[in-house]
Amino acid sequence: MVKLSFLEGVDSITVLTLRMLFSLPFYLAVIIINAKELKKTKETLSTKDWGTLVFMGVVGYYLASIFDFEGLTYVTAGLERLILFVYPTLVVLLSALFLKKIISKTAYIALGLTYLGVFIVFIDDAVVSQPNVWLGSLFIFGSALTYAIYLIGTGQLTPKFGSINYTALSMIISTIAVFIHYAVVADVGLLFSNSQVLLLCLLMAVFSTVIPSFLISEGIRIIGSSRASIVASVGPVSTIVLAYFFLGESLGGIQLIGTLVVLTGVLIVSLKK
Repeated sequence: MVKLSFLEGVDSITVLTLRMLFSLPFYLAVIIINAKELKKTKETLSTKDWGTLVFMGVVGYYLASIFDFEGLTYVTAGLERLILFVYPTLVVLLSALFLKKIISKTAYIALGLTYLGVFIVFIDDAVVSQPNVWLGSLFIFGSALTYAIYLIGTGQLTPKFGSINYTALSMIISTIAVFIHYAVVADVGLLFSNSQVLLLCLLMAVFSTVIPSFLISEGIRIIGSSRASIVASVGPVSTIVLAYFFLGESLGGIQLIGTLVVLTGVLIVSLKK
């Protein structure tokens, strides 16, 4: 839907702003409904907890979305999803760096496989020939990195705030950051000028933002981030298939092989005994 919006001639920050604008009422409604519960939770939260929440909302979701949408202006949806899906390996690396978690030999193998798979896709002429593919890929990798930070923060803060309240609060914070960004760089008067884009962004807000954000947080709470990553492995494959049918993107053998290698690495790094 992001790619379809771009075909209407709008830029990435406009699409992201509309997406978050249409999402905001849902998150505000959640906070209002859970006001009593949140009031009780406040008593157990420290200033550091609130500061970390703001950091996660700005860095872990606002920046992740900005990088992702900007990268999509340069690369295909299939390649975007493939690069973005290295985030579980980044979670492993960041956890080792900041949380002092030990990386096992199996995890090292998984990391190697994941980045080998991305390399395989990049040696495909159809990928390399895309204009500014390296710039777009760098943006997408930045999105994967910041999203990995968001997931680590989610694991730390969800028990304190509750998965629903944490999701709603972090998304409201990221929405405010997006609005400020748009007000600085764009003409607010042009925000509602294209009805087709408005419809796409409304659908994006409901089906690609609000519903998934709560499902992900609750899913991580129930089964843990590792198993959640395994289930999420359907993402790159489904995106490549959907992009083939709806956007006319290529579906070559090298791309499929690279995707399978990436998924193998992600599954290995996510699996537990």
